[in-house]
Amino acid sequence: MRITGTGHASLFVETTIGSILCDPWVNPAYFASWFPFPDNSQLDWKQLGQCDYLYVSHLHRDHFDAKNLAENIRKDTTVLFPDFPTSSMEDELRALGFSNLQRLPNEEVVDFGSGVKMMIQAMTAPTDGPLGDSSIWIEDNGLRVLNQNDARPAELAVFAELGPVHAHFLQFSGAIWYPMVYDLPEAAKRTFGKQKRERQLDRSLRYVEDLKAQWVFPMAGPPCFLDDELWHLNDIFEDEGNIFPDQQVFADFMADQGHDNGVVLLPGSVAELNEDSLEVEHPVPDVRDFFLTENKRKYLEEYRERQRPVIAAERQSWSHPEIDVLAVMQQRFEPIMDQADQMAHGIGGPVLFELTGPRPEESDDPPLLEEVVFDFTTRKIRRPDPADKPRYRFRMQRRLIESLLHTEEEDWVNHLFLSARFEAKRIGQYNEFVYTFFKCLTDERVNYVEGWFAEQQPDAEDIELDGWVIQRRCPHLKADLSRFGEIEGDTLQCLLHGWKFDLPSGKCLTSAGHELRSSRVE
Repeated sequence: MRITGTGHASLFVETTIGSILCDPWVNPAYFASWFPFPDNSQLDWKQLGQCDYLYVSHLHRDHFDAKNLAENIRKDTTVLFPDFPTSSMEDELRALGFSNLQRLPNEEVVDFGSGVKMMIQAMTAPTDGPLGDSSIWIEDNGLRVLNQNDARPAELAVFAELGPVHAHFLQFSGAIWYPMVYDLPEAAKRTFGKQKRERQLDRSLRYVEDLKAQWVFPMAGPPCFLDDELWHLNDIFEDEGNIFPDQQVFADFMADQGHDNGVVLLPGSVAELNEDSLEVEHPVPDVRDFFLTENKRKYLEEYRERQRPVIAAERQSWSHPEIDVLAVMQQRFEPIMDQADQMAHGIGGPVLFELTGPRPEESDDPPLLEEVVFDFTTRKIRRPDPADKPRYRFRMQRRLIESLLHTEEEDWVNHLFLSARFEAKRIGQYNEFVYTFFKCLTDERVNYVEGWFAEQQPDAEDIELDGWVIQRRCPHLKADLSRFGEIEGDTLQCLLHGWKFDLPSGKCLTSAGHELRSSRVE
């Protein structure tokens, strides 16, 4: 089996029955904040687009690149489609001209003939991507590959049971806005970033140790940030709190933990995978040298200069001053809030949006143009009231909201929040219902999520862990705490997503709700 690295989470896999192009992301995403790293625009995407099969794992725009899909991928290719609960991704693919969609039943092996089998695992919790994420498993005459990309299943047993895996591709780096956008002292932000960096490396290592694949390929990150306003997010400043470590960092981390089977692919790297060997050819003489900080910084500086016109054009497209932001929000989103019983109860108060103008060159403070409150108590969108005590405050340029309203975007998390082009402040614990609501700005989405929350039942199975009896499944997303649980003192941390619980009380320390059943061993 031949596997060509095509950048970020993208792979070109050649099998007995033809080629499979996975997650072909090239163009900047999230208001031109994310760019593929390394740059993969020099690849022959017209040729890659002649693939026999297309697999897009989910709708995050660093995986679902509508422009590349529209311009370069043949429309009669067979699209291997995850069994998602909402129609958003299918609707977007069909709108781009793809008609041959083959939906694979969730976690069922499908025989494609000539010794090739495939299986897609669809993740469908509200926190999985934009209401859906997935992994694909491919077997070609005894050679097995798992492309896990961003997906975070509670366990990998469903893949391990199908036989030894020869190549495991997985995410390891940050794909979130925390803690960088929060209004925190720099020392606290650095501490929280360091914890986040360590957690995500540790989580990925647990997947590696779970599956025990012959070769492990770090992928699906990190992006790079070429806009001057976001340049500080690149991991080139020896900042231990940076949540975007690169591929070589994870390969070295694996080696430090006793796993020397990490393999880094660059765009254009070709891996010849056999049952007992792997041969890789790279487009550069020395991959490790490519990732040295001084070389990486120089590479990014040159990349930034090439992309300045692209970023400038993107910025020009954001402004739509003709839009009455408050009126459009009221018309479009108040009916959604009326249906969001569980999320509104979970948020339980006002969420404030402070909308600013562009930042003047001579000032650090952009002018405040408008304020809008999403009041989840009354289910109304209105102007602020002096009595308001919003637990969440978001501050961003008004033209970003104008753009979202102009395009009728149904998922602000997938566009606005991942851009990191905002500042957040909260009082108290993290509240996952806030961000979940802003993924659900259509009737279909809000009804699916409300139903999902309503169906969650308490977990009846208990385990013993370090002197405590606790429920086996994490209250957050049902991770198996016998594998992902770690106790320090009276605190339990689920390492899959980093959530913490106070064991004597069962209280969740990370977010409102989500109590844990726990007691000391008698």
